[in-house]
Amino acid sequence: MAILLATFDIGASGIQNIPLPLVILATLIGSIAIGGFISIIGDIGVEHGISFPVYMCAPFGTLGTHIPSITRALAASFWFGINTYFGATAINAILHTFFPSFDYLLGCYIVFAVFQLINTASGIKWVERFADLAAPIIVVLSLIIYMTLSEEAKLGGSDVWTWIGSPVTGGAAFTAFMIVVFANMGFWATIGTDIPTISRFFKAPKFERNWFKRNKTTFISSVIALPLTEAFMIMIGAAAFVVSGTSNPVIALQDASSGWMLAMLLLMVVLTQWSTNTAANIIPASAVFSNVLGPKVSNMVAVFIVGIVGTVIQPWSVYEVLTQVLLFIGAVLASITGILFADYYLLRRRRVNVQDLYRSDGQYRFAGGINVAGFIAWAIGGVAAIFLMEYSFIVGFLIAGASYYILAKYWYFRKYQQKEIEDPSLGITVGRDWVIESVEEEGSNHLLKEEA
Repeated sequence: MAILLATFDIGASGIQNIPLPLVILATLIGSIAIGGFISIIGDIGVEHGISFPVYMCAPFGTLGTHIPSITRALAASFWFGINTYFGATAINAILHTFFPSFDYLLGCYIVFAVFQLINTASGIKWVERFADLAAPIIVVLSLIIYMTLSEEAKLGGSDVWTWIGSPVTGGAAFTAFMIVVFANMGFWATIGTDIPTISRFFKAPKFERNWFKRNKTTFISSVIALPLTEAFMIMIGAAAFVVSGTSNPVIALQDASSGWMLAMLLLMVVLTQWSTNTAANIIPASAVFSNVLGPKVSNMVAVFIVGIVGTVIQPWSVYEVLTQVLLFIGAVLASITGILFADYYLLRRRRVNVQDLYRSDGQYRFAGGINVAGFIAWAIGGVAAIFLMEYSFIVGFLIAGASYYILAKYWYFRKYQQKEIEDPSLGITVGRDWVIESVEEEGSNHLLKEEA
């Protein structure tokens, strides 16, 4: 998922002001930090087997869940569009290599989009199979791409590791460093928010109370594998810029390679966009659209809605200001992540009345289906993060999370009591679950009880 046009752009933007070693350090710091958030929020999916839009009923209400969920779905659709566009440019370049008169980017985009959507609509197993096939090819080809671009830079008299566009020092250098840190965090804010939609498919040991053992899959992939891969892709983006003046490696490779070598390297770009889009963008966004539009909308229909939305909004038109877009997206979604953390860990202590998440008249209905505390906290955190854009993720996370905790604990949950908070013996789901039984009792239609 880390091999994206946005990742390359962060590398190219970073070396405008600070050297590549500092850009890599900032990338590792930002990626490890957001990887920690991804692992923490991912426990919702691992522990309870529920997706992001379903859990959002708890902090936002059964009706209110749709608003932040759609925000996330639009962000995912945005990434689907820009990744498909990037992959289509590579396909177009491959065909142009062997057929010089070929230049049909729109056709490449449509065909590439359809193949990704069909792959995802076929189910999670087909997504996994494609990722398993693509991964080793991507690793080998990405190494070749870096060496090719690095050598081309040397031939041009530049060293990727020391080249700086407009060097800055002192406070300006620190600001440039932090922009790279939070651009990386903003880049992954989408996954940090709705990782439960993906982590619900992860295998985890049953009846395991140790958090790290239960979330080992998420932790290793997010805190170790992600930062290392992200940092290496940053290096490719930087090398591409030194070679051709653009972070787009497709253009840089066309300057540095030709023939079968160029086609093979561009194939890596296609495979990475495909494998990233299916898991990181189409699956989460389709889950939201399916949840919002109701049971009559099948998963396949929801998948193609993602493709249509991602194309209509034409995200590639903001490529020149992509780093700023990443910071803005991070500001909006970081606030939701902070609210999720406060709701799940601090207030409910990982206990969730799962069955009521699927009821329109259960405990998560609140006031007409809206948890007002969640929306107030989201507004406070989002505005604060936008005003402090360079530190958007951490500002949004902390302020929104703290605001929600105070509003919910000392106001809203006193008005609308939550069973798992009032009675800590209920809803402990490590080896236990909520069970609903119909009973004939005066004034009651259902009985909630705990089954060990």
